[in-house]
Amino acid sequence: MIPTVLRPAALLSGFGRLGALTLDALTDLGRMGFFLFWSLVGLFRLPFRFREVLKQLCFIGSGSLGVIFFTSLSTGMVLGLQGYNALNRFGADGMLGTVVALSLIMELGPTLTAIMVAGRAGSAMCAELGIMRISEQIDALDCMAIDPFRYLISPKFLAMILSMPLLTAVFDVVGIFGGYIVGVDMMGANGGAFMAGMAQNVTNADIRMGFIKSLCFGLLVAWICTGRGFFVHLIRGMGFGAESVSRATTQAVVYSSITVLVFDYLLTAVLL
Repeated sequence: MIPTVLRPAALLSGFGRLGALTLDALTDLGRMGFFLFWSLVGLFRLPFRFREVLKQLCFIGSGSLGVIFFTSLSTGMVLGLQGYNALNRFGADGMLGTVVALSLIMELGPTLTAIMVAGRAGSAMCAELGIMRISEQIDALDCMAIDPFRYLISPKFLAMILSMPLLTAVFDVVGIFGGYIVGVDMMGANGGAFMAGMAQNVTNADIRMGFIKSLCFGLLVAWICTGRGFFVHLIRGMGFGAESVSRATTQAVVYSSITVLVFDYLLTAVLL
């Protein structure tokens, strides 16, 4: 008797499900590619929605300052504590400022900022567009010959791309301050050596890498979060209603975080 897992019908059924999932993934990827293209095109279409861009800048940028401040402060303090304990074993605690600054500017600053903004602002954008889709507001824009990309998506793209480097800069400054407080004021490291090592070893190339990463992460977060909400009615197995919006929002945050981490490695490998 042939085991169930080896029966031809079971194998064909398994291959069929695998093929269906592959086709769905490729279709979704192609759909998101066209979505990115038309969203970027919408940035250059007139009339430019300056007021909406300012509104999104306030929501994404200034609205995220609180969570960015506390995240960066705690991260910098942990770096100062762990860095001092590790470097002090080798008598190299004078390099603490370099370690804290480079860790924040090149890696932790852009990455953690993007993840926190995706969780706070990206999820809200996804939910907003998802609700507009299931309530047929986006379809109404199409009926009135209003481009939904220029009207809804492009201002969010531009605001996210502009906000991410600024939030990353705030993250870096506050994180370095937190590392200084713990390393110098609490652990007893030399303050002059902390600042001198940071000034001597942090180069423009390091700052440029963090800036490029933040721009790329801003684009990725805006793309994934708005795309999940815009196409909430086309996601396989989501249904059409409040539950689909909640699942799409969860997908947006998870996919954004994973994509940011993957691209962090890729960009580091290219820019180093």
